Parts: sequence; C-alpha cells; structure tokens
Amino acid sequence: MTRAFRLEVDGRGLGIVTFDLPGRKVNVWSRAVLDEFDAFLDELGGRDDLTALVFRSGKPDTFIAGADVEELAAIASSDEARELSRRGQAVFQRVADLSLPTVAAIHGACVGGGLEFALACSFRLASDADETRLGFPEIQLGILPAWGGTQRAARLLGLEDALTLILTGNRVSARKAARMGLVDRAIPRPSLEEEAAAVARAAARGERAVAHDRDRFRGWLVKKNPLGRKLVLSQAVKRVESRSGHHYPAPYKAIQAIDVGLSQGMAAGLAFETDAVAELATTPAARNLMGLYRLREEARRPPESGQARRVESLGILGAGVMGGGIAEVAAYAGIRVRLKDVELTRIADGLEHAARIARGAEKKGSLDRRGVRDLMHRISGTMGYAGFGRLDAVVEAIVEDAEIKRRVLAEVEREVAEGTVLATNTSSLRVDDLALALARPEAFGGLHFFNPVEKMPLVEVVRGARTSEDALATLHRLALDLGKTPVVVRDGPGFWVNRLLMPYLNEAVHLYVEGVSTAALDGALEDFGLPMGPLALLDEIGLDIAAKVGKVMADAFPDRMRPHAILHRLQVTERLGRKSGAGFYRYEGGERKGPDEKLRGELGLALGEGETPVYDDDYLVSRCLYPMVNEAARALSEGIVASPGEGDLALVLGIGWPPFRGGLLTWADEVGPGEIVERLTQWSTLIDPRFAPSTALKERARSGGFHGARPSVAAPAVEPAGDQASLGF
Repeated sequence: MTRAFRLEVDGRGLGIVTFDLPGRKVNVWSRAVLDEFDAFLDELGGRDDLTALVFRSGKPDTFIAGADVEELAAIASSDEARELSRRGQAVFQRVADLSLPTVAAIHGACVGGGLEFALACSFRLASDADETRLGFPEIQLGILPAWGGTQRAARLLGLEDALTLILTGNRVSARKAARMGLVDRAIPRPSLEEEAAAVARAAARGERAVAHDRDRFRGWLVKKNPLGRKLVLSQAVKRVESRSGHHYPAPYKAIQAIDVGLSQGMAAGLAFETDAVAELATTPAARNLMGLYRLREEARRPPESGQARRVESLGILGAGVMGGGIAEVAAYAGIRVRLKDVELTRIADGLEHAARIARGAEKKGSLDRRGVRDLMHRISGTMGYAGFGRLDAVVEAIVEDAEIKRRVLAEVEREVAEGTVLATNTSSLRVDDLALALARPEAFGGLHFFNPVEKMPLVEVVRGARTSEDALATLHRLALDLGKTPVVVRDGPGFWVNRLLMPYLNEAVHLYVEGVSTAALDGALEDFGLPMGPLALLDEIGLDIAAKVGKVMADAFPDRMRPHAILHRLQVTERLGRKSGAGFYRYEGGERKGPDEKLRGELGLALGEGETPVYDDDYLVSRCLYPMVNEAARALSEGIVASPGEGDLALVLGIGWPPFRGGLLTWADEVGPGEIVERLTQWSTLIDPRFAPSTALKERARSGGFHGARPSVAAPAVEPAGDQASLGF
C-alpha cells in the first residue's frame, strides 16, 4: 500500500517529510492516517541521523485540509468522538515533544486539524500566495478544534485574535497570519521550502531562527492577569449571544475550553476540549451543519459533462445596484469587467457602488489601498459595445421587464464573438422566454445573484431547455471563480429560491392584515433562527420590487400566489421600504428604527381594542413556513433542483435559512410531512383554498418525507455563521 508520509534526509541531517495522501486531491486526517503518522513518528524516533524536520505537502494547492468530514459525520456516539479527540491530541503532542526543531512549510489551505498540526510544530512558515489560507472552520461544523487547537492558539496568539479565529471560522491570509503571530513568516511561494530548510538548520544549531515581535501586553493579559482575561472572555460571550443567541452551543464551549486551559493548565484544557467535542459531535446542530458542508462541497464539483471556458473578461449590462455589485465581485476575482449602461450618470453610479464595496473590503482588511486601486482599474464603463467582441461572457442585469431584456440580449448577441456565453440575472422571469430573442440560445443561461452580491454566497445557475452543456459548465465555473457556491436549477418562474420565498412573504402580509403586529411576526421568525423576519425582509427587498416579482409569480401560479392587495397599494406610494425611509419599519439614515405604527392607519387596517388576534409563535412560524414546504414539494416534482439536499443548501445560502436546522426540507422531515399536510388541509377549509396541500406533498408524506424516513429529532434553533444577509432577489 502506498504510504501517505515519506522522508528524505539531506547530507546534513535535515529531514523533509512529505504528506501526500494517496487517492485524494487534498490531505486530510482520518483515524487511519493518524495511525500511520503515529507509526511514522516511531520510525523517526529510532533514527540518529536527524537534526531537524520540515513538514511539507505533496498536494499542489493544499497543505492539510483538516479532518475527514465524512468520518466526522459518521460518528455515532459521544464515546467515539471522545476517543478520536484523544487520539489526535496524543499524536500532535508527540510532534510538540520531539527533541528536534520542526518547521511546517505551509502552502495552500491549512485549516482545522491541519492548523492544529502546524501549531504543534516549532515554527510555521507560509507562502504569501492567494491560495494560502489558515483557519479553524470547526465552529461552522457545530464542533470546536479538539486536537489541541483551542489551547495552542490561545497561548500563541493574543487572546482576542485566538477567539476571533476560532469563533468565526474565518480563514486568514498568510500575511495576516504573520501579523497575528499565527505563522512566523509569510514569504514568496518559490522561496518557501528553501526558507523552511534554513530556519530548521538554524534552529538545529541553536541559533535564533526567526524574529518574534509579539505584543507583550497581550501575552501578559493572557498569562498573568486573570481579571483582564475574564473581561475579554465575557465580551466574547456577549458577542456570540448577540449574533446567535444560544442556538449554537459550540462557540460557548470553545470559550470555556480556552478559559479552562489558561486558568487551570494545558492538561485541563485538553481534557475540556475532549469532553466538549464528545458532547457536541452528535447534536442535531452538528449533524445538520456537517451535512450542509458536504452539500456545499458537492455543489462546487463541475457538472459531469460540458467543457467549461475560463472567463477572464466579463461584460455586464446594467450599472444598477446588482450590476455594480457583480462588477466589484468579478474585479475582486481578477476578471476584467466592461460595465455598460445607456446613461453616463448610471455608469458613474455603478462604478461608485463597486468602489464603495471595495472600500468596505479595505476597512475589513481583505484589501489594502493598492488592492482597491487595482480592483477599480479592472472595471471600465461604456455606453456602447466597444470591446464586447473580445469578452468571454456577458451578464445582463437590467430592469426586470421581459420585453426590454429580450431586446437588449438580442442586441448584445450581435456584438459578441460566437463562443461568448450570455447569461441573465433575472430573479423571476423564465430563461427560455428570454432565449426566444436569441439566434444562439444554446450559449445562454441564467446566473442569478442575490443582493447584496458581495455578501450573499449563492448563485443559481439556470439551465434553460436549450442551454448547452458547455455553456452550463462555463457559468458554473464562473460562479466558483467569483467565490460563490453555485446550485444548478432548472428553468421556471422564480427558479427555486424566489419561488419558495414568495409564499412565505405573502403569508406574512396576510398575517399582518389579520392584525398580527410587525414585532410579534418578525420576532417569531427571528426566534426560529432566521436572520430577519419576513416584513423586515420585504423592506430590504423593496415593496415595489416584491410586488412586481409577485405579479410574475401570480401569472405563473394564479391559484396560490396572488400577492396581497396591500403590496400593490404600497408600490405606487413613497413607502417602499428601506430605500425610501419607510415601509413596515421606520428608517433613519438607512438604519431600521422600529415598526412604523402609522402604516395600519394609512392602509385602513387599524383595529379596535380587543380585536388584535392572539397567535402563539409556533402558529406564526407554521403559517409562514408550511406554504414554503408545499411549494418546495411541487418544485421538486418538476425537477427545479436535482435533490432535496441541493434545495436545502440553496435556501441556507440564498435567504439565510438557519443552518443548524439543516434546511427547509430537513426541518419539514423533523416536523413530519404528514403533520404539515394535515394542518394545510385544515387551513384550506378554515382560512383560504390557497393552503390546499399539493399532490406532491401528500406523496412525500406517504413515502417517508423529503430525505427518506428519518427519526424525529428536536433541534435547537440558530443563526448562520459568518456575515450573511438574508435578502433574496
């Protein structure tokens, strides 16, 4: 059997250890790999010709991508999780205890268990290449670093940096890692292994191998000042509470692990890590988060057929908010952008919108001033089609009007080269209807971004009836290159996300008209785990846009998707949501201030004393979400998405569905499709026929649910990790 680890020794005793896991594109730790590495360490201990070790990867763009998630997801008991944690801790402690200096030469992803291994080495050098990223994603899987990561990070870094790294799951560049002290030096890729060897040899000679310039106050705060440490940890708890309440247990356990380790010692901290992961690994939240991780990785795989063309130059039609956002994201990814509109003022607005996003990235540290300048230099504006003949792809992002879109798409098709792929960013119109205007519909598909483009991770890649496999593969690859997660959907009104979103939003309006307060309705859905309630979401989308999309959906599905009349009344007023300063909420300077109590009176919906309905939170959640489940069953039966899992992933990434619940259809299985059918049947008689359960949903109830027969599990309730908005459209 081919081994994962091999050793080469030079004439001066320097050992180069290469980790190259056979049969895998990336290196990961599994039980078998840990066992092999443990035996490999035994071999190293039996040699007397080694003076230092450098650990490197045999994979081109990955150092170590952490633990094997499939193996983690298969853990069946707390005892199994505890044993795996102890095993990893013991093996990495052997690395830390080696009498030889050890250097991790990091290029590419170094995350999770990969970073925990690197922290056990004496020194860490990282290439400054873009693909080199370091971090602890365990929190996003519902667990915590449990192979010594919480303990070593807290000792190596300042407490604030260690907490940020562990609690967010964010990955940092090599340069930022060097500033934090996570790595000793960030160096050019071609020099990495040479520099790593030099550091190892210097350390073996007893010389100072790297210059450390760590913040002494931060170290004192961690090690010598219990009051300061308590303050920092309590602030971290408050931040977690403000973001997710008590829905995700893992962040709290991670904070406790750091506290125990720093106050009671390394051994106590490691023991707490082990107990914590044993408790977390089998929770419904962890199961669902790991399932979503696997779904996301599967969505990133290229389509099985079709030759993807790499897009190095992109045209964007329409310099509005969406067009400017797409331009910035593309330029950030290194793509040259040609931004076209019919007026110079609109082009200027689109460029300014892109620049504003880029400056926001600079404030967050993901771009420096030079990076912002270079990004904006990659975007050019135009009122004509000059240069469009050399573009690889064009995305249309103009007004949501089918006739105008068809006219503009036909126009641009005449200007581009024959191999150029065209795409529409429509949120509700059928791709096939727009393709009627094209001479080459096989080179056309949908690329539906979500607003705000720079934050929302989902792109629906829409396959029209005549979209070629090559065009689909090209759009899928473009979405990946833009840093998005693509979910391939079949053409249809609203595609997947917005088709399901409209019944949800419309039902919220019906409840508001029935007398449910804005605070009570939105509060119930937020307590359920959504990042914002449906009425706040309508304000974010814009009540005019919601009404227009609602009309498109009503034309397609008149029996059940008629927008409530008040949406039509509001769209012709100045009360359009956040952008106008008033909607269901009041806004000042773009900031939401609270429900607008004047709205009911303006709409003639004021209720007398004692007329306000008393609905509990469970009822409000069910009224809003059961129609979504009903529509999801219909859309699945039509093949809009290939599987319930892909549908779940799209809603998590597209509307901020709480990841701890695993997705709408996972939640529906836990509730029970039979229960949902029964309630919808009652409501269709008592309230309105729009609730009638579909044949597709009844079939799911008979056949064991969306994901097959599942045990009923009561999951806790939560918000998504990371800075994810919930806007849709």
